[in-house]
Amino acid sequence: MCALCGVMKIIGITYLGGTAQMVLKGDSSLLNGKKPFFMPDNTADIRALPAIILRVSRLGKHIEERFASRYYDAVAPGLDLIAYDRLQDAQSKGLSWTEATCFDYSMPIGEWAEEQAQYEWTIDNQPWAVGELCCTPEQAIARISRLMTIRQGDLIYIAAAQAPTPLRRERVLRAGEGERELLYCKIK
Repeated sequence: MCALCGVMKIIGITYLGGTAQMVLKGDSSLLNGKKPFFMPDNTADIRALPAIILRVSRLGKHIEERFASRYYDAVAPGLDLIAYDRLQDAQSKGLSWTEATCFDYSMPIGEWAEEQAQYEWTIDNQPWAVGELCCTPEQAIARISRLMTIRQGDLIYIAAAQAPTPLRRERVLRAGEGERELLYCKIK
């Protein structure tokens, strides 16, 4: 977090359009504390990608992959929520995907841990098949830091490389490790 302005960056590598894309989100995208996600009125099709979120612990630019693990100190499960109808409209017109990816509470975040776990994901208490991530944490940090400086307090999220799952009201998405629930998000 910037000491002068209190602002952090939320930078993601997400799986959109069949490839891994870098996306920026505003700080109002965060949803934590097991609060529900309310479907926005301006979209009819919200979809979710499971993700991991890294908390950046030091300043860095042009970080090599082999040193990248030194630049984050915590990992949490998260979700990348996408307004899929807006995404398809933007793609067809060659426009920015910002309206589809950067909206209030579009990134639910779970509890922090010192290292990444093998999360068990569920939707409505049914197993949610989660594939590989778009890239490793080290690849994400190296890629992002070539384009912009990362700072302490920034968040980097890495989505699973799979098709987003459609959501509807009253669905419950969870991620946990064993008996411990780390992420809970009810769709309202």
